[in-house]
Amino acid sequence: MFELHHLSAQEQWDWLHRGEITPTELVAHYLERIHRLNGELGAFTTVTAEAALERSAALAGLVPATAPLWGVPFGDKDLVRRAGVRTTFGSRLFADFVPDRSDELVEVLDAAGAISLGKTNAPEFGMPSYTESLVAPPARNPWNLELGAGGSSGGAAVAVSAGLLPFAPGSDGGGSIRIPAAATGLVGVKPGRGLVPAGSGLTTLGGLVTSGPIARSVADAAMLLDAMIAGSAYRFSVRSPGWQGGPLLSAATRGEGRFQLGVMTTSPWDDAYEITLSPGARAALDFALVELAAIGHGVEEFALEPDGSYAPAFRTVWQAGASDIPAEGVQLELLEPLTRWLVERGRALSARQLVDALSALSEFERSIIRQFESFDAVLTPAMALTPRPVGWYSADDPELNFAQQVQYTPFTSFANVTGLPALTLPVFQTVDGIPMGVQLVGRPGGEATLLSIGAQLERRIGWHRRHPAAW
Repeated sequence: MFELHHLSAQEQWDWLHRGEITPTELVAHYLERIHRLNGELGAFTTVTAEAALERSAALAGLVPATAPLWGVPFGDKDLVRRAGVRTTFGSRLFADFVPDRSDELVEVLDAAGAISLGKTNAPEFGMPSYTESLVAPPARNPWNLELGAGGSSGGAAVAVSAGLLPFAPGSDGGGSIRIPAAATGLVGVKPGRGLVPAGSGLTTLGGLVTSGPIARSVADAAMLLDAMIAGSAYRFSVRSPGWQGGPLLSAATRGEGRFQLGVMTTSPWDDAYEITLSPGARAALDFALVELAAIGHGVEEFALEPDGSYAPAFRTVWQAGASDIPAEGVQLELLEPLTRWLVERGRALSARQLVDALSALSEFERSIIRQFESFDAVLTPAMALTPRPVGWYSADDPELNFAQQVQYTPFTSFANVTGLPALTLPVFQTVDGIPMGVQLVGRPGGEATLLSIGAQLERRIGWHRRHPAAW
């Protein structure tokens, strides 16, 4: 039976503008699904039903020329402040915190005409690559509720995968968009450093963290990314019959071009940890290679040059990034063991250690860009392992926990260090019915190329038409 959430985000936008549905009808549909399904999924930590219905009513009949997401629902990641709405940052330390101001990304998406339905689940301060905090239930994978959804944008991915939202913004400092998107059968895009003004990465230590979309299809991801950029980069006009959207949506819709692709299964963590590619990850990569070659793309295997500086330098910057978490004295006891370990290690670092680590990562960035220069994009597995069970990560051994995270997803963090754009998309389903994806890493400014390649692969495979049972 057809339901409104079966429509893509673009189709919902079209229906809204043609008057076939109202913003209130669409919002009410998603709120009903959230009310019915969120208890077992853990996608949302806070649902703002009353505020969403009030906003949808206020938007009715008002279609600003610069509102590319008019009437379309989304969710704020619970690391992002929205004035008047409980924001926990995934931590017991902020279990009852209600900010009096909104972050810039919230204001950008509101200006785009979108309607927030609440806060999507995130781990403590976004530090882990899984979403299982002590302040909220775990985010469970809609394809198998015994499995986790990844992180740190785990709640956003669960909501989109289970049809509780058409798309959602996330943030990514080491894979936090791409990991949960890959784990739940979705498209995730980490834009290049500086592309999204409201989440550019330029203000974070090492320039690691940036904001981007999670969606069911490449085109829907591009639609949201265009709107996230549009806050200051360029403007939109109301769609006309020949209108193709913003520049990235146009690239995703056309899906044109033939490109030279590098293929690698090595990672910058190989010298520090035992990295093993699971049969599911290998099968997904091999399947994607066959399909990409059939489309007409050039494919060439290559290996990263060994670099023993990467692992210790990344660990240092990751720990230093936790040093400003606002916990002192007895408040530290409210933090989870992994976060407390990161905070204590970060605060113990000297300025010289941090400068040396940042210098090593800067040199690594130059090396990667040089190694990738003969390719339009580089293909890797999205993850080395299949999605991990809830409770799989060590709760009391931070060193083991960190190692487990690296071994699960060793291919994502280097794109944050280098500032390169990266996209994950699902291509394969294991015998257990679990989605597996691949990652494409582009050149500086290469988002349109990644979206074009992704759209071509998506059209050929048709994965976006597959859904979990909760659908």
